[in-house]
Amino acid sequence: MSNQANTVREKVALLPDSPGVYQFLNAEGIVIYVGKAKNLKRRVSSYFVSRADHSRKVQVMVRQIADLRHIVVGSEADALLLENNLIKELQPRYNILLKDSKSYPWIVVKNEPFPRIFSTRKFVKDGSAYFGPYSSISMQRAVLELIRGLYPLRSCKLNLSPEAIARGTYSVCLEYHIGNCRGPCVGWQTEEEYLANITAAKNILRGDLRPAEEYFTTEMRRLAEGLHFEQAARAKDRLELLANYSSRSVIVSATLTNLEVVYVLTDEGTAFCNHMRIVRGAVVHSFTFEMRGRLDESPDELLAFALGEIFAQEREEGLPLPREVIVPMLPDTELFPTVAFTVPQRGDKSELLRLAEKNCKLARLEKFKQIERTDPDRHTDRIMARMQKDLRLPVEPRYIECFDNSNIQGTNPVASCVVFRDGRPSKKDYRHFNIKTVVGANDFASMEEVLGRRYGRLLEEGKPLPDLIVIDGGKGQLSFALTALEKLGLRGRVSVIGLAKRMEEVYFPGDPYPHYLDKTGESLRILMHIRDEAHRFGITFHRQKRSINFLKSELENVPGLGRTSIDRLLKRYRTLARMARTPESELAELIGPSRARTLLDFLATKSFS
Repeated sequence: MSNQANTVREKVALLPDSPGVYQFLNAEGIVIYVGKAKNLKRRVSSYFVSRADHSRKVQVMVRQIADLRHIVVGSEADALLLENNLIKELQPRYNILLKDSKSYPWIVVKNEPFPRIFSTRKFVKDGSAYFGPYSSISMQRAVLELIRGLYPLRSCKLNLSPEAIARGTYSVCLEYHIGNCRGPCVGWQTEEEYLANITAAKNILRGDLRPAEEYFTTEMRRLAEGLHFEQAARAKDRLELLANYSSRSVIVSATLTNLEVVYVLTDEGTAFCNHMRIVRGAVVHSFTFEMRGRLDESPDELLAFALGEIFAQEREEGLPLPREVIVPMLPDTELFPTVAFTVPQRGDKSELLRLAEKNCKLARLEKFKQIERTDPDRHTDRIMARMQKDLRLPVEPRYIECFDNSNIQGTNPVASCVVFRDGRPSKKDYRHFNIKTVVGANDFASMEEVLGRRYGRLLEEGKPLPDLIVIDGGKGQLSFALTALEKLGLRGRVSVIGLAKRMEEVYFPGDPYPHYLDKTGESLRILMHIRDEAHRFGITFHRQKRSINFLKSELENVPGLGRTSIDRLLKRYRTLARMARTPESELAELIGPSRARTLLDFLATKSFS
């Protein structure tokens, strides 16, 4: 054992049985991981005990640990918040990566004399209060317009310290003359009066309109009773501003009061978290941010990290911890003993959770569309990994074949085989099959025949087999497909699934019950695409075959035309209308003068549009 390893183990043995935060450092002294613990000694020791449940990434990280540090705190809740701050500051290699949200706009109440309120994309820790971030620019503008319409606040960048105002070098500007400012720069508004407006504005930024509504209602009545009708009308205008803004908020329930919703959606190492704040039944804040896992973190670990991020941000905004938070799963309740976590099963709260899930899925879709445009190879790799997981496959389904049968009341039975490579159609590899051994409408037997012919030929020619075979149908079609593969010795060598049309049910070999994929997921979307493509390709071929058979039967009614002449006519002209427009001399060269004359007389009795 190396000296470094001995040193680390000695430090682990000296750790206290207290809550805190630990940091792992590599040989260069760089922090590679930050973690929290209810019991530092027990948690850190677990990394250095050989455990089967350690993922490969964790094992790689442990081998790089050359030193450790720890910070003892008062509670696990404090540990979570400290961990969150350290991760943001140090950006360790193996921690969950929170996507930088500084590109999103915030509303800042500046830490300065006579504070300004304005939009910014720079989050500077200078004592200012930040509200947001806002994923919707229009929502942010609506909030700012409301505040500016309600309270006369300055927009200039002047230094309004008491000394600067006392020097008397400033003069009022146009904003004062049009009523948007009360002239604090020249001492015409006291800082106490100004800060009262700032406090009221902060309540609105937190989503609480009630204090403002109560204030302006009281003012309107007081001014009206004192016969100050012009000022009362201005107070009424401000009440209407509040009412108009409130009507634009998303009302989710008249029965729910103040609560928050946090939902985390995971997808192949990436997670999306939506946070909603509900005040008096309306959504006053909704924001979705992205996290990237580094050590195959579980959903509950990602949820705990997200809660730490959200509560830390709310602390910076001056908000207390919420009384109730709706979540998809219960986190460690000891982290936040004053917060009631709810996992609803039905009702309005359950609908809120579904709304948060929808926001996460929309953010995921937006992200993946961006990746598809900028990095198509990464997009394909992610989809293939997702399909392998969803469909329980041993390998990624880079090469998929799908089969479909087509017939009408047993006539002209055909089958189609379409091929997808890396999730996209490979049309040059599509194949048609005429059913040869099956009489009548027997889709099961037709499927068995087609698969036997298709893969018997691939084996004979030494060509690669697909990673996945998709059968259009349920348990019946799947069982006949498996029979065909078993006869060829391919059962178990090639993955096969059935996809039933009615409920988009996926059937696996040996499982009598259907499996349901995420209706909005890409795995089901690709399966439906390949199934629909097989159906379209098969129907097109079936129609062509029916059309040719119809023409043959029509031409068989022409006296003197034999099979050879009919085949020549169909091969060159394909339709009766084209034959009717062809000069008699040209037809005579193909099938002889007498047959050409007889054919044109027959076609003259037909009408062609």
